[in-house]
Amino acid sequence: MIAAGLAAAMALALANCQKKQADSGAAFHIGIATGTVSQSEDDLRGAEELIARYGKSNEGGVITHITYPDNFMDQQETMITQIVSFADDPKMKAVIVNQGVPGTAEAFKRIREKRPDILLFVGEPHEDPLVIQEAADLAVSCDFVSRGYLIPWAAKELGAQTFVHISFPRHMSYESLGLRRQIMEEACKDLGLKWVFETAPDPTSDVGQAGAQQFILEKTPQWTASYGKDTAFFCTNDAHTEPLLRQLITHGGMFVEADLPSPLMGYPGALGLDLSAEAGNFEAILKKVESSVVERGGDGRFGTWAYSYGFSVSAGLGEFAKRIIEGSADKTDTDVLYEALGEFTAGAKWNGGFYIDANTGVRARNQVLVYMDTYVFGKGYLPTTSIKVPDKYYNIKFNKPQ
Repeated sequence: MIAAGLAAAMALALANCQKKQADSGAAFHIGIATGTVSQSEDDLRGAEELIARYGKSNEGGVITHITYPDNFMDQQETMITQIVSFADDPKMKAVIVNQGVPGTAEAFKRIREKRPDILLFVGEPHEDPLVIQEAADLAVSCDFVSRGYLIPWAAKELGAQTFVHISFPRHMSYESLGLRRQIMEEACKDLGLKWVFETAPDPTSDVGQAGAQQFILEKTPQWTASYGKDTAFFCTNDAHTEPLLRQLITHGGMFVEADLPSPLMGYPGALGLDLSAEAGNFEAILKKVESSVVERGGDGRFGTWAYSYGFSVSAGLGEFAKRIIEGSADKTDTDVLYEALGEFTAGAKWNGGFYIDANTGVRARNQVLVYMDTYVFGKGYLPTTSIKVPDKYYNIKFNKPQ
């Protein structure tokens, strides 16, 4: 009885201690939801960088991090519930979702109903721009309009004669991805590249991620044999990237940059690299990946962004939210947004602008499209951010598949 009493007293004391620590901890919390390591590792690592800088909220710090299910399309209500749960924390002042998979807008709507004081930021939204713009305070997207032209342009610079775009119906129904696909096709025509569209399995379908990756492993050698080695490949899904790179490095082909570019996106697994010693050091990561690509004969044929887009957006949006909460910035201040992104991309050039709806010509006030110069292994940077994208590409209207 005495032992039980002592145990209860110790448990009570510990609970009181934890409560005091929470009460005396950070003045506010920032929640961030990302995919898992298997679906979007870079996004998750960006959240971990925020934790490294500002601490975990349950340990007196600022950041609360959760991961949503890999099969988020089938478990959408679970994902929404996870995100909305951030609002149960009275100290929560900002919620970030990166990537903003379908269901994010609904989650933000429910948070807004419960806690209108919480800032709602989304990185790389998958939902239609007008839907996410209505729900979020700020959306940051990889510039799907400018890159729709610039990726084929870069492929042409590398000597490509054919451009192969790999995707599946769910992605092509998203305005951001579907419109970029239309722009890429038009750009290929204007630049003199042969355009090819190939369909691959959706990793969220019944075949799962493993089945989708196996498909890419089996089909890529056939594609390179059919279209030739001077063919640049592009895929819209992160899970497809590693097997695609592995086979292109082995069988020939070209790769300008990933859908969400990063030296960590696909390359380490495709090349069999252990980057644990370089973790968090993107200059060292880039150097090690580049050395391996060049060693395998890929110099001048493979590229990336020098820093991870997913990592930068997770960490940059967290930094931007923190500055707003602390009163040193306003959520409409894009200069501070670029500074916040630049906190994690020393020396790299960013460019971008507000999203313009091609159907109405209306410029969004809370969706910013951003991109970085392309880095070609063995050659260095292409001047991507200084290239003037012809105005015609900003006026192409999205034709949603029926």
